[in-house]
Amino acid sequence: MVLKQTLLASAATVALGFSGAASAAEQQFITIGTGGVTGVYYPTGGAICRLVNKDRKEHGIRCSVESTGGSVYNTRTIRQGELEFGVVQSDVQKAGLEGTGAFESDGAFEGLRALFSVHPEPMHLMARADADIASVADLKGKKVNIANPGSGTRVLAETLMQYSGLTKDDFALAAELKSSEQSAALCDGKIEATIWAAGLPNGSSQEATSSCDVKIIPLDGENIETLLSENSAYAAATIPGGMYPGNADDIPSWGPKATFVTSADVADEVVYAVVSAVFENFDDFKKLHPAFARLSEEEMVNDALSADLHPGALKYYQERGWK
Repeated sequence: MVLKQTLLASAATVALGFSGAASAAEQQFITIGTGGVTGVYYPTGGAICRLVNKDRKEHGIRCSVESTGGSVYNTRTIRQGELEFGVVQSDVQKAGLEGTGAFESDGAFEGLRALFSVHPEPMHLMARADADIASVADLKGKKVNIANPGSGTRVLAETLMQYSGLTKDDFALAAELKSSEQSAALCDGKIEATIWAAGLPNGSSQEATSSCDVKIIPLDGENIETLLSENSAYAAATIPGGMYPGNADDIPSWGPKATFVTSADVADEVVYAVVSAVFENFDDFKKLHPAFARLSEEEMVNDALSADLHPGALKYYQERGWK
C-alpha cells in the first residue's frame, strides 16, 4: 500500500505541477478516490489535492488522486483502508452508513465520517420543446427515459416519480437508456423527455440543448418540498440560467450533492490539515472548476451529510465558529 501510495503521489505531483525536495520518508501520503477522468469527481479530488500539496512542507502531507469506479467503490475502499478519502454521492454516503441499497451485503459502515459537501448534482428533466411538457405532471402519456436500472439516476427518477404520483405505467414509453444515449434519442424524437442527474455543467445536457430545441423543466412545488423534508441526503439546487442553450432563466431543481468523506481511522491532524487547506484557500478552490463557483462555506459544512463529521473537521469548523 505504501509503495502504491508513493507511486500515485509521484504521478499526481507531476500532474498537478508540484515540486519539492522532501523525501518520501518525511512525507505522509494520502489518496483521494474520485471517479472517471471525464466527470466532475476527478477534478474535485485534484482541486483538494492541489491545495493540500501547496503547503505540504508545513504539514508533511502529500496528496494524490486516484480515478475510480465512483461513489460505491470509494465508500467500500475507504472501509477497507485502501483509500483515505473519497468523493461520494450524498445518497450513497447515507446508504453506506446504514448498510442499505448497494451496501446491503456489506452491512453498516459505522466508521464512515463526513468532511463536507461539494457541488450539487441537480436533476435535469429535459423535454423536447414540442412535447407540451411544462411540469412533472405533464409526463403522463409521454415517452420518457427513466435511466438504466442500477444507475444512480434511476434511483433518483423513481424517487421523483414516487413523490409526483407517477409510475412507469403512466408513460406511453418508459425507456431505460444510458446517459450517453439520451441526447440523441431526445433529438431524434424517440423519447419526449429524459430524467438525468449530474454536476454542473455536464456534457449530456449540453449536447441535448445544443443539438435540438430542448427545455429543462422546473422541479419545485409542494411535492418537491415534501421529498426534501423526508430525504436528508438530497438538497434543493438551481441550474443557472444561460448555462445551456435555449434555457435563459434559473431553473429550480433538487438532487444529491457530491460529498467528501473519510474513515474514523484517519488521524485527526490529517483531516484537520485537509479541510484547512480547502477553507483557508476558499476563493482559490472555487476557481478550480466551474461546478464550484456557487459554493458557500455554510452549505458545504451543513448540507447533505448523513455521517457524523470527523473530529478533525469538527475541530476546524468550531475554530471558525461554524459549529
